[in-house]
Amino acid sequence: MESIDAVLTPDDGLKWFNLLYLMVTREVEQRAPAAGWLDPVWLAQLDVVFANKYFQALGNWHNDPNSAPRAWRALFESRYQSGVARIQFALCGMNAHINHDLPFALVQTDEAAQLTPTLNSPQHQDFESVNNILEQVEAEALQYLSTGLLGMLAQDTGKLGGVLAMWKVRQARDTAWTNGEILWQIKGMSLARDKFATVLDKMTGYAGRGLLIPAE
Repeated sequence: MESIDAVLTPDDGLKWFNLLYLMVTREVEQRAPAAGWLDPVWLAQLDVVFANKYFQALGNWHNDPNSAPRAWRALFESRYQSGVARIQFALCGMNAHINHDLPFALVQTDEAAQLTPTLNSPQHQDFESVNNILEQVEAEALQYLSTGLLGMLAQDTGKLGGVLAMWKVRQARDTAWTNGEILWQIKGMSLARDKFATVLDKMTGYAGRGLLIPAE
């Protein structure tokens, strides 16, 4: 993420999602629960698998735009669109990454660990602990993007409240966990899984485009 940030220019909307993701990742690492994580190995592996979904989508876009998930194309196709605030680009990326990528990352991580996802598991408790941290960290990071960065013009367009009203990180992550459980249950049913994945990709893409509607 640091390498990507270094090459993206301020007029590129992807920069603001990547920066938000970088800021949030750093802060989460520093705000572990007082009692520690219940399954730190699982959580660390999930973080890696999850981040790689973003890197893979970006690589696919550069190699063949049509091979990138629709969820991500909403952002990639609009990176230089005028009239869109930085926080809109940032949240559009979070929408794609959480609503689309996270369910698949959860399944991939659980398969590697030979775990079955359940709500009463240590892994879900760690997942919820991350939600608690993210609710605070993401709000702080978005406020930072909205009110200006060092050496850059402030961009407080009055949109922060309205855009945040459309986006709730805990709700998105809780839905992603549920969708991950669904994918787990139908993983042996290739047709059903493919259809579910296609619908999830399309709906996430629609939501992302809604987040990028320019202000009047």
